[in-house]
Amino acid sequence: MSRGASTSFADATRSLLRRTLLEAARDLAAERPWRDVTMAAIAKRAGVSRQTLYNEFGARGPLTEALVLYEVDRFIATVEAAVAERAADPPEALTAALDVFLTAVAEDPLVHAVVTEDGRDELLPLVTSQAAPLLGYASERLAAILRSHWPHVPDGEARFMADTLVRLALSYVVLPVSDPRPTVDGVTRILRPYALAVLGGGAGG
Repeated sequence: MSRGASTSFADATRSLLRRTLLEAARDLAAERPWRDVTMAAIAKRAGVSRQTLYNEFGARGPLTEALVLYEVDRFIATVEAAVAERAADPPEALTAALDVFLTAVAEDPLVHAVVTEDGRDELLPLVTSQAAPLLGYASERLAAILRSHWPHVPDGEARFMADTLVRLALSYVVLPVSDPRPTVDGVTRILRPYALAVLGGGAGG
């Protein structure tokens, strides 16, 4: 096996391990208060030793941060799929993205843990007072999606729009709505002129 192939295999193996650990943590967060989810329980659910878990994340704090970003990836993947299906109509793409996002937020067990007393000590600061890493990461991901479907949009405009939408989205993570439809309709009416001004002209690819 060549050095490149060996490195690629090692990276894939570690990526699989990390995903397995985060899925185990996510499953446990859906079953019990996050403060009661121990590192030992996560390792057991993932089928690995506790030392393996610590080798990957170092401590509970970095694991919690990684779990939040992992959930962000799940949300963004859902949003990206909705945008891709309707990229030829920017306002419709925005509506679909908001719809799937708010629906996912309303049903997500980790979001529930964030906004209840169970998650306030560790989880809530990561989407409020300590949200800078999450905001930067999610904004970059969303800006890349915007540039992918509407390449005529200037980079600065894509970044500003992404940052604005992520900040709006975070407000609904902290204070989710039970019925997303009225919110989607209202926010779309407000943002439609902006979406047309920035993204108008149809999909770029």
